[in-house]
Amino acid sequence: MEAEEVDVALIGGGVLSATFGLMLHMLQPDWTIIGFERLPKVAKESSNPWNNAGTGHSGLCELNYTKEKPDGSMDNSKPIDINEQFQVSRELWAHFVEQGVLGHPETFINACPHMSLVHGEEDIDFLRRRWEGLKDNPLFAAMEFSDDQEKIKEWAPNLVQGRDPQDRIAVTYDPTGTDVNFGSITRQLFNYLEFHGVFVETSKEITDLKQNSDGSWTLRVADHRRRDEGRGPDKFVRAKFVFNGAGGWALKMMQKAGVPEVDGYALFPVSGAFLSTTDPQIVATHTVKVYGKAKVGAPPMSNPHMDARIINTNRSVLFGPYAGMDPRFLKFGSWLDMPKMIRSGNIMAVLNVAKDNLALIKLLAGMIFMTPKQKLAELREFSPSADMTDWRMIKAGQRAQIIKTNADGRGGKLEFGTEVITNADGTLATVLGASPGASTAVPIMLQLLERCFPEKIEEWAPKIQEVIPTYGKRLSDDPQLAYDTMKHTAEVLHLTEPAEPAAK
Repeated sequence: MEAEEVDVALIGGGVLSATFGLMLHMLQPDWTIIGFERLPKVAKESSNPWNNAGTGHSGLCELNYTKEKPDGSMDNSKPIDINEQFQVSRELWAHFVEQGVLGHPETFINACPHMSLVHGEEDIDFLRRRWEGLKDNPLFAAMEFSDDQEKIKEWAPNLVQGRDPQDRIAVTYDPTGTDVNFGSITRQLFNYLEFHGVFVETSKEITDLKQNSDGSWTLRVADHRRRDEGRGPDKFVRAKFVFNGAGGWALKMMQKAGVPEVDGYALFPVSGAFLSTTDPQIVATHTVKVYGKAKVGAPPMSNPHMDARIINTNRSVLFGPYAGMDPRFLKFGSWLDMPKMIRSGNIMAVLNVAKDNLALIKLLAGMIFMTPKQKLAELREFSPSADMTDWRMIKAGQRAQIIKTNADGRGGKLEFGTEVITNADGTLATVLGASPGASTAVPIMLQLLERCFPEKIEEWAPKIQEVIPTYGKRLSDDPQLAYDTMKHTAEVLHLTEPAEPAAK
């Protein structure tokens, strides 16, 4: 069968593919681009707003981003880097709102202060030192610290109501935080692309991809609807460049492609569930996202948090995640995902991670059998007066964390975050890992553009600069530029304005 010829193929219908597809269309409108999503609709996996907490990850509240050094000093390089990246995403979204690519900001992003909550003197000291290390950075200038329950009550009444006045807690509060509906962003970007002739074919799964002698890729595309009806064979598409945005199945696709760059990689799936409430009193009084510290042995992505959500103008509050074990790499994946991932190049890393993380595996397995009483106890660490009858359990998306083989090939380690991988000639690219991937989608895609199209990046730079004025600059190094940039995006996106830079 003759293959359909395109310049770019997108695998997966999530926010990463949508962002990359639109950026490429913006930079090179004469290129033909096509996308494929195995489910009947786009944004049904990790980008679905009910499959994540909607945190605009910017390092304001995620305590696992800060590392305490052996000498007691704080390493805040990661929260600063994550915030820098999120500001780039905000710039692109603001530009797209101004250009009519995205609709009213409230359909996909809303102001939602970010807080960190800790208990006990040791963690209070940690939080205070973290705040002291961040507050002079222009990206964190609005952040406040308090260990006074009366002050905390002003910011988040539910954290204090019913709490023993002698209970030692502390928080940081930053009003510039956001709640993001990544599903809405995804759908709006794909709708714009479709209007301009770039289509995403749904219920279409890439079952194989092979590189041709000229560097292009041939994708075998299965049509689930046609197959169910017993019609016709699979079709083939030949693409000069492929972006593999398949989320938890990204590694699976790269292995099918025979890309040696992923030989030492594996994935560790973590499932999650949240308690959810739409109780009017709780929703009206809890308008922030509050992150705590993960329990010893728990994966960083399982930091407990109590989040205000705004989805399609409807407000709710989530608490969780209650992590667990599930061998699938996608919520709508296969129970064989994990065993099928094993290769000779990654099996030692998988076994090593299993051996070194027995406490983690035990913890995740234990969470599956938590009683309602135990779940309520965790919730009451955040909201002491909580009543379980006001909440219901919902299943969140799967998170496939990276397992990476050590450089010497002996064993491996579990890593948290995202990693960009390309093949040798830059014609196939993917992103592995979970949070903060969606929040930092734009800088991730810029990195891909630079790595995969080095011969075009100089030509594209003026357009990128027009869309993202701070492209190539670091806001932390320029307080006035940071303020001006954050103020502009806040005005366009209807968010809380940043704190003004301190006078010199």
